Amino acid sequence: MPPNLTGYYCFVSQKNLENYLQALNINVALRKITLLLKPDKETDHRGNVTVKILSTFRNVLEFEVGVEFEEDLRITEGRKFQTIVTWEEEQLVCVEKGEVPDWGWRHWLEGETLYLEMTARDAGHEQVFRKVK
Repeated sequence: MPPNLTGYYCFVSQKNLENYLQALNINVALRKITLLLKPDKETDHRGNVTVKILSTFRNVLEFEVGVEFEEDLRITEGRKFQTIVTWEEEQLVCVEKGEVPDWGWRHWLEGETLYLEMTARDAGHEQVFRKVK
């Protein structure tokens, strides 16, 4: 049975965000703003999974594991694409199908620490969060 990721997590650190954003072809202005953000994260893993990214650009992603859905980020990045999230052992794994090759992310929990690893093209980015409730 997969782990329950439900909780509120505070941002701790991140690595390689600039390279990841460049791999996504994010414009310079949006990259500069994004680099300043230190988002917290709230997840609800009862029924459908809901992931809320809590920052200036509040973002909510709700999905059913194993069911492909359309993700629409045209307001922030100008993209619309197909997404599927599945469990691979104890990691929640997302594959995003669009114009960017090797695009996706994976979430996993180690104790009270939540990890998010994102990839696009040959770039990788990692965020670390600490569970607070």
